[in-house]
Amino acid sequence: MSENEVKKEEKSAADSLKEQLFYKSKSVFETAPDEVDAAYEYAKGYMAFLDHGKTERECVTEAIRLLTEKGFRPYTFGTEIKAGDKFYYNNHGKSLAAWIVGSGTLEDGVYLAAAHIDSPRVDLKQHPLYEQDGLGFFKTHYYGGIKKYQWTTIPLALHGVVTKADGTTVTVTIGEDDDDPIFYITDLLPHLAGGQMAKTGGAIITGEQLTILIGSRPYEEKTGEAIKLNLMKILNEKYGMVEGDFMSAELCAVPAMKARDIGLDRSLIGAYGHDDRVCAYPELTALMATEQPKHTVMAILADKEEIGSEGNSGMQCAVYFDLIADMAGTLGANEAVVRMNSKCLSADVNAAYDPNFPEVHERMNVCYVNHGVVITKFTGSRGKSGSNDASAEFVGYVRNLLDGANVVWQTSELGKVDAGGGGTVAKYIAQKNVEVVDLGVPVLSMHAPYEVVAKTDVYMTHKALVTFFAE
Repeated sequence: MSENEVKKEEKSAADSLKEQLFYKSKSVFETAPDEVDAAYEYAKGYMAFLDHGKTERECVTEAIRLLTEKGFRPYTFGTEIKAGDKFYYNNHGKSLAAWIVGSGTLEDGVYLAAAHIDSPRVDLKQHPLYEQDGLGFFKTHYYGGIKKYQWTTIPLALHGVVTKADGTTVTVTIGEDDDDPIFYITDLLPHLAGGQMAKTGGAIITGEQLTILIGSRPYEEKTGEAIKLNLMKILNEKYGMVEGDFMSAELCAVPAMKARDIGLDRSLIGAYGHDDRVCAYPELTALMATEQPKHTVMAILADKEEIGSEGNSGMQCAVYFDLIADMAGTLGANEAVVRMNSKCLSADVNAAYDPNFPEVHERMNVCYVNHGVVITKFTGSRGKSGSNDASAEFVGYVRNLLDGANVVWQTSELGKVDAGGGGTVAKYIAQKNVEVVDLGVPVLSMHAPYEVVAKTDVYMTHKALVTFFAE
């Protein structure tokens, strides 16, 4: 054997050893090319879900419609249950739990997946309507973490409900149909914005400047506040509202844009609300695809995550584990044992690496678009503050589960150690003594009015949850 042949053989042995010992993240196109078409097809249903669900209330309504088609029925506390039963629980119209009763004992644990269906937006104040200098406006109070300047000069739609003085509630949706008017938040022209542009990004637009332009035509008779009167007249004719009804309303402005394919190759999806409906929809589809599970499997679509999972529709609400406790009581199981043996995938997104902003990421510990579903062992800020930090054993369990089903997956942190951070619902589930880890989709431009995800990553999240529920 020649010297060159010996060196080539040695190199080949080294490369072989590298493949055996080193880790390298690979894209779905490299590792599962035969599943790309399925991912593109799956994305159609997800995009339709986004267009039907721009608020948590609308997501609950759409989820119930889909679940009902698959034989799920409403649950009330104390209901007798048996293996194979399919239920959903509508919590105040703003969050939802759906589950299938397993064939095994409940004390083997419930397999949970939990996502949130609220997204950053601009809410109307209790006294929003006013006119000034020939224009009509709504005052707002933004919801969740946003870059305020991103919400100016884009088309907005008005969504929500109004409970009137007589106790009746009407649903409001304006700006989604092609014939609807839209709404708008103004900004300065560049020619006059020297002072504005000298400010830091967080101060370019203040919260009180996020006022929504809603009209300019005065009432036909000359009177004071004629524009406001005309706008109130329109709302009264359409919804039976008077101004005082704003005090018992939940109205918000969201982008008046539909989910669309991005790119010449249509590989990406642009939409409002990927965070975290991009995980909520795969939860639903995975649950609906599950047949005769051994364990009881449950999907939770929670509200209020963007403001700390508070209130009686957020993940801190007791109702989700009240449902498990109720089932335990009905079946004669020990609730503490049920929780101790339960497992959860906290289905939430992570920040995808963006080559335009490499400085906030640490390249060895970041997720990439098209590299599959992301396992996030811990979130939190800086010193892991506010994080669940899943155990090595549970991460190992999930890792082996996904590998066994040929799910393309990766791991990630949420940015560099001192760059910032964030949280998910995982820590509230862990407080119940449930094993939990975050798993979800990489997102570009997270919390922007229009975010971006890859179709392959959405599909791999669905596949991961199908695998978990079938365990």
